[in-house]
Amino acid sequence: MARRPPAPAAYGEEFSFVSPLVKYLLFFFNMLFWVISMAMVAVGVYARLMKHAAALASLAVDPAILLIVVGILMFLLTFCGCIGSLRENICLLQTFSLCLTIVFLLQLAAGILGFIFSDKARGKVSEIFNNAIVHYRDDLDLQNLIDFGQKKFSCCGGISYKDWSLNMYFNCSEDNPSRERCSVPYSCCLPTPNQAVINTMCGQGMQALDYLEASKVIYTNGCIDKLVNWIHSNLFLVGGVALGLAIPQLVGIFLSQILVNQIRDQIKLQLYNQQHQADPWY
Repeated sequence: MARRPPAPAAYGEEFSFVSPLVKYLLFFFNMLFWVISMAMVAVGVYARLMKHAAALASLAVDPAILLIVVGILMFLLTFCGCIGSLRENICLLQTFSLCLTIVFLLQLAAGILGFIFSDKARGKVSEIFNNAIVHYRDDLDLQNLIDFGQKKFSCCGGISYKDWSLNMYFNCSEDNPSRERCSVPYSCCLPTPNQAVINTMCGQGMQALDYLEASKVIYTNGCIDKLVNWIHSNLFLVGGVALGLAIPQLVGIFLSQILVNQIRDQIKLQLYNQQHQADPWY
């Protein structure tokens, strides 16, 4: 009787295809962002609880809500990565890799579409900014964010300073009883050298003036054009930020796929050993 062909060389019982370096590198990578996500949720919840009930009307533009949503999604995603790498669970690792790939592709698509359809993107940004102007007095966080942006970019309003008529307090209509009627926020005002106390009423009645007169006191250019010009002037910085966001995602996808392949190889080895334990020719 012919002898059975020899079996492939067997690995030792302690051998494992799963690399501890890849496994724990992926685990600590996800753990870092897991902690960051919990901090984001905690800060968002704290900021939300500190708001007045009137701020509930502006949930669509609330930075605290945005922080909570992003934090929760990031928490769930990194949870899959942490547990999947620690327990060597292919299902969780595949979920983590797939979700991370989808997020990366969505970001890439948004960047490409924003570049191709720049006019539509500009219109959407203008719509968001106008909505923020409407809720300016409803949300302290949003108010501080707009004031910071207007001072940072030396601008006022979305397209022009007269966009502030969209806000019920700054509206120029004659039936508006507000003391801020036809005004703009103080963050629109030109800086005054050696000013010890900020004059929060410096924008009083500015919307009633024409561009030339108003430009002596406030910024008259809108923030949308200023933002576009800043992006064009800082393309390397914008590209660096985009790359900084993309690299951790690509690293996570790469490590998770390596670990999944190693786990599958280890499963195949275990099945092979189990099938040949009782084989007399093994």
